[in-house]
Amino acid sequence: MNFNDALETRGPDCMTETAAAGGLKALYSQYRQELLRFLAARTGDREEAEDVLQELWFKLDTMPGGPIGNGRAYLYRMAQNLVFDRLRERQRRSRRERAWSEQEVGFAPATGEMADSGQNAEELLIEREQVARIASAVANLPEGARNAFRLHKIDGLSHGEVAMRLGISKSGVEKHMAVAMKYLRRALSD
Repeated sequence: MNFNDALETRGPDCMTETAAAGGLKALYSQYRQELLRFLAARTGDREEAEDVLQELWFKLDTMPGGPIGNGRAYLYRMAQNLVFDRLRERQRRSRRERAWSEQEVGFAPATGEMADSGQNAEELLIEREQVARIASAVANLPEGARNAFRLHKIDGLSHGEVAMRLGISKSGVEKHMAVAMKYLRRALSD
C-alpha cells in the first residue's frame, strides 16, 4: 500500500496529519498556541511552557520521517511526555540534593530550605543561666554532700568507689547524695 492508497483509505483530512516530520512541523505551527496553553496548564508556568514548546520543536526537527495516524494527538503526547521528563528530572535532582544534605549536614529538611541546627541567642543565654545556677547550687552544698556529688555525678564513680575515696560507708555516700539532690532540687526550683 503506497501513500496515495493510504490517503484514499483514510480520507483527505488525514493528509496533513499522516505526513512525517515535515507534516508535524506544519501541525506544530498550526496548533502552537493550543499547545502553549496545554503546556502552561500542565507546568503551571508560562515560561516553562515556552521552554517545553521549544524543546518539542527541536525534537520535531530531528525526527525521522514516517507516517503518523493522528498528528495532532501525536504532538500533544510528545508535549505531555516532555513535561513528565522534566518532572522526573526535578524529582531526581531533589533526591540527590536531599541525599547530599543528609550526608553533609546529618539531616534533610522537609522543605527545600536548610534550617540552622545551632541554638539561637536566647536558647544559649537560657542554657548559660541554668549552668550558672547549677554550678552555684553545687558550690553551696555542704562539704560532704558536695564531695560525694562531684565524685559520683561529675567524675562518674559508683557509690562504692566514692565511699572508698572519702573513707566512709556506702550508706554514708547514699545519705550525702540524698542531701545533695534535695538541696539542688530546692535551689533549682526557685
